This record gives sequence, structure tokens and C-alpha cells, in this order.
Amino acid sequence: MIALKLQKIYEITGKIELLTGLRIGSGNTEMHIGGVDNLVVKHPYTNEPYIPGSSLKGKIRSLLEYYFGLPTHSYRVDRSSGGVTSYKLLTENNISEDVKSNARIILKLFGLSGSGSDVLEKVGPTRVAFSDCFFTEEFKSKLEKERLPYTEIKAENRINRITGTAEHPRFTERVPAGAEFDFRITLKIYSNEDEELLDILLKGMKLLELDYLGGCGSRGYGRIKFHFDDEEIKQKFEKIVLFKE
Repeated sequence: MIALKLQKIYEITGKIELLTGLRIGSGNTEMHIGGVDNLVVKHPYTNEPYIPGSSLKGKIRSLLEYYFGLPTHSYRVDRSSGGVTSYKLLTENNISEDVKSNARIILKLFGLSGSGSDVLEKVGPTRVAFSDCFFTEEFKSKLEKERLPYTEIKAENRINRITGTAEHPRFTERVPAGAEFDFRITLKIYSNEDEELLDILLKGMKLLELDYLGGCGSRGYGRIKFHFDDEEIKQKFEKIVLFKE
């Protein structure tokens, strides 16, 4: 079993700015005549939309897995995983050490649902934790002062390529561009080897800026920008080079 001693906890805080409208679904499948087809997730007490920490975690993990090229290997050794980084990648003999090393990084950072004693003994506990993200106080004050709504309803249609007419209208709720949310991410450091995880986590956040959060990203939704409170973290983030020319 690996020896673990909690040495440090990085706290990464700041603001998420929406560059385009954001839709993270609420899971409410009840339909109402003349109502909205796709609702965003909201706090049950305040009715304010928010970004679940699980949405940030899942998207950043997925982007990093593809960045390391892991889904294909995971599916090959464990078809039941659906491409999610599997612990079996660490135990298969026909998997390269580079792939195993990258898989270990993912498992260290994000953990593995339902992981057993093998994972805990050889990889250790999940290092990173994502908090739910709520409106900043400044943005809430702006909404209240200007009497602006929390969300917008965007109408969309399917265009018939033959007739050129609009069909099957749908109405999607989303948080408008310009909204600002506080974010907080913590990263536990158990050994000197774990220090590299901060750079990997920031790479995942950079990938997210280049991609999208939530649903309907191919239609322009979900573009975001991170603003960091800590100047050192901000500079480290801005210097990240993801792809070699």
C-alpha cells in the first residue's frame, strides 16, 4: 500500500464568466403544453441557476482523458467502462507505461466510482474536489438593481432542407452570456509526485475554455472563461501550451 500523508491543499478560486448562453439541464422531464422543453438546473430555495460541481468535474475529466488518448485503451481492456479511464489500464500487460502513467494521473485526480481496495492501495483517494458554482454577489446585485431575469428562453427550429421552412420548434432555457459565477476547486497533495497534478488540472481547465460546458455546445452554447483570484495561478494558467505546433 502506498504511504500517504496530507502535505498541502491547493485552493483555486475565482470567477467563471459566460461568453455564450449556458444550459445545464435540470433533469425535469415533465412536459407542459406551451411550456419550455429544456429547463436549466436551479437551486430549489432561491430558484437561481447554478453550475453543479459535478458538471465541471465530469467535463474536465473527459477532456483530459481524450487529451491523453485514454478512452480507446480503456474500451479495449474493459468494454463495460464505455471509455472512462479504467483501473484495468494499470494492470494489463499489453498497455504501455505511458498510457498507464496517464491513467494513474486521471485516477489520482478524479477517482473512480465504486473503486475497491486495489485502487485505494495503489492510487490513493481522489485528490480534486469541485464545489457548486453560484452567482457572484456583484452579478446578483446587478440583476436585482436592473431587474433582469436569471435566465432566457431561446427558440430553436429544425430547417427542412428541401422546402426551406422551419419545423419542430422547441424552447430552451439557458443562462445568458455575461453571467458570472464564483468557483472553488481544491486539490490535495499527498506526496511530491502529486505536485504535477496542479499543472494537469489547469490544463483541463484550459481545455474547457477551448471547448464548452453543458449541453448544445455544437450550437454555440457553453463557452466560458476562468478568472483566477491568485495571481500566480493566473500566470501559470496563461502560460499553458496544450498542443505543439
